[in-house]
Amino acid sequence: MTNLRNLTLAAAATALLLGATACGPQGPAEGDGSAPRPAVKNSAGAAAPAGSYGSGGDAYGSGPAANGGTSASTATGPLAVRDDARLGQVVVDAAGFTLYRFDKDTASPSSSACAGDCAKAWPPVPAAGTQPGGVDASRTGSVRRADGLTQLTVAGWPVYRFAKDTAPGQTNGQGVGGTWFAVTPEGRKAGAPGAGTGGLPALSLRDDDRLGKIIRDGKGRTLYRFTKDTAWPMKSNCVGACLDKWRPAKPVDLAKTDGIDPKKLSVYTRPDGTEQLAIDCWPLYWFTGDTTPGDTNGQGVGGTWFAVTAQGKLAK
Repeated sequence: MTNLRNLTLAAAATALLLGATACGPQGPAEGDGSAPRPAVKNSAGAAAPAGSYGSGGDAYGSGPAANGGTSASTATGPLAVRDDARLGQVVVDAAGFTLYRFDKDTASPSSSACAGDCAKAWPPVPAAGTQPGGVDASRTGSVRRADGLTQLTVAGWPVYRFAKDTAPGQTNGQGVGGTWFAVTPEGRKAGAPGAGTGGLPALSLRDDDRLGKIIRDGKGRTLYRFTKDTAWPMKSNCVGACLDKWRPAKPVDLAKTDGIDPKKLSVYTRPDGTEQLAIDCWPLYWFTGDTTPGDTNGQGVGGTWFAVTAQGKLAK
């Protein structure tokens, strides 16, 4: 019988995938749903002195903030997610301008440290009139600033535009002062080291127009399940020539995953001794026929290969 190692999560800085999923004799039942995502908690915090915030510039937009003089973006409407060739996925406003987060702010509780001249160079994005759009609504929120503006937050982080981004799609604010970074849909710093190629987490969800939310790896590749595998005993039946097209997904650091219940993740030891990532006791693979991040060319191949949901189920 193929050996299955059940591992536990260690410290985030050093954790190898230590899934606690039990792949016991209950049989290869599909997952019964991932743990619900906790709601983002936001609380008002007073703006602190800005300190070093990078280069200056005039604020964009024409509308003054309520009870204050800070100008803010007038591009209200739904947020969107743009795939930047250098940074990976970044959040943009309704006009396509990149949104940023500031390292001197805090996310728990939400608080902005950018005021005065800083807020002229980095105008806060108002929460009023802004909808989640392409960003998970559970990650969006707001914080009341000292200047009276209610500012949009993503995963608790206040978000801003950069005055020197003069056209949609520009990312001139990335890395300014070593403290400003484009914000990802998960609230992370885009392009941060160790987040996966292009700034992606090592394992996350992508909202596919046809299949819904499906699992992808840190390179943006869709991950698949093989219906000829078994979950108990956990076994891969993709061997020999099958592996030329379907490559076993490597185990990941749980601290670098997003949107997937870590308890559903485990490691399968293949017959050759190599380790393969599994979800809900099902081994995962990527398809060599997917040549661009986000491709799903493996979906339905042979009636046996399917993309996977956060619960480990087949995406159909």
